[in-house]
Amino acid sequence: MSIDALCFLGVSRFGYRLGADDARRALDAEGITTAVVAPMHTADRDMAKANAELARVVAGSGGRFAGIARVDPWDGEAALTELTRAVTEDGALAVLLHPDEEHFQINDIRLRPIAERAGELGVPVIVATGYHCVSEAVQVGRFASWCPGVPVIMTNGGQLNISGLGQFDAELALALPNVYILTSGVYRDDFLERAVKTFGAERLLFASAAPQFEFGYELRRVRQVHITEDERKLLLSGNARRLFGLEEAA
Repeated sequence: MSIDALCFLGVSRFGYRLGADDARRALDAEGITTAVVAPMHTADRDMAKANAELARVVAGSGGRFAGIARVDPWDGEAALTELTRAVTEDGALAVLLHPDEEHFQINDIRLRPIAERAGELGVPVIVATGYHCVSEAVQVGRFASWCPGVPVIMTNGGQLNISGLGQFDAELALALPNVYILTSGVYRDDFLERAVKTFGAERLLFASAAPQFEFGYELRRVRQVHITEDERKLLLSGNARRLFGLEEAA
């Protein structure tokens, strides 16, 4: 069994899209049991509306999708209100912050209340990571230090260009025990293998990050890395079940 720890549903104002039916067909084709789904950055920039629409899709998915909320820190107190509503009313299992698409720095002190609210609600924070000057791994590490009891999950292995100092910065962030990485987009198998060896398989989660990346290719990435089968099971499903509170399929 496999759980995709992050993909996006809807239509993005930046030109990419993925509908629920297409996502479900892709999951079936790759044998992925469940996908953790987040809303796109929509043209109207209404995060509350996007979260509510996603929640309706999740509710009608028969368990194929598990929803997370997306908030924009520029909305101030309204972002905290929406995060609380999405978790307590819609059952959102995490919150996504996307510094590149919403144009903020993840280590801006004004984001600390979001970190703290996630802690109060008991949900992880997923951070779109690797974007120059707004969400580099060391910046995400600063954010994670504000909420040591909250899992902070970096996309893209913590760095879009996972080479040289990019790897070093990602490993600096992983030195914090509440920081995790998604495998999507990491073209360096040796980086994933070293992260498992250095920090433990419990700190990595398989994700496609579709539609910007491709379901099958990202799944094969995890299936081919040189780790033990027990470690691979954690990456493919065990860690997602634990962090998002997902039940194991029968």
